[in-house]
Amino acid sequence: MKRSVLGVLVDTCDYTSATEQIMKAAADRRGFAVTALAVHGVMAGVTDRVLCQQLNSFDLVTPDGQPVRWALNLLHRAGLRDRVYGPELALRVVAAAAGARLPVYFYGSTAATLHQLSTALRRRYPDLIIAGAEPSKFRGGSLTEATRIAERITSSGARVVLVGLGCPRQERFVYAMRPLLPMPVLAVGAAFAYHAGELRVPPRWMQQHALEWAWRLGHEPRRLWRRYAFANPAFLALLGAQKSRVWPAAPPPAAVRPPAMVPV
Repeated sequence: MKRSVLGVLVDTCDYTSATEQIMKAAADRRGFAVTALAVHGVMAGVTDRVLCQQLNSFDLVTPDGQPVRWALNLLHRAGLRDRVYGPELALRVVAAAAGARLPVYFYGSTAATLHQLSTALRRRYPDLIIAGAEPSKFRGGSLTEATRIAERITSSGARVVLVGLGCPRQERFVYAMRPLLPMPVLAVGAAFAYHAGELRVPPRWMQQHALEWAWRLGHEPRRLWRRYAFANPAFLALLGAQKSRVWPAAPPPAAVRPPAMVPV
């Protein structure tokens, strides 16, 4: 069930229900857009109305960050006991795909990261079938190019696509791919880097107490300091406004798809 967090619709789901929905779409050969949003992703939707419309058209938006889970519980009495973290959801989907012998496709990051990721996941899940792994070109492209990417993915025999481009670029990509691919497409954030062994996973206690931002800031201060310095306080202020009904945070109207340009 979708609920508004600052106007961005987030599903009140857990790992089991999210994985089941994704694998059902894969089995049915049905397009299914998925992302896992933390505070940064929600605030990106707050500040970009078009992106918010796109996010609100997704089939599944999971509460990636603990503050987003807390917001669902505070605003809507969701009763969620845990978040649905993108890297962990990616692992569960990969494990389910390996068990069902459904090929997966990785899109994004660099060739080196994808090689390490594929090696690590094959070692962890011997039955995993990797239909393809395509690095990002780190630039915008035309809708024609997006169609060619979709054709490559479809012709590979893939049944699930995992996308690691960083937020919000990956969400725009998944939005553009949604009508082009008959399979679930998941934006999984830093999952590629984590599971390739390039980034260290934060300790469990930091994840449980919403301190992952501090862990990541310590490892990537130049890239992330602006995100956490502005997004986190703004999120808390707007959450208070929504709770007190000073700001209703009504979701904007549905977007018109597909966009003219997509990040590839």
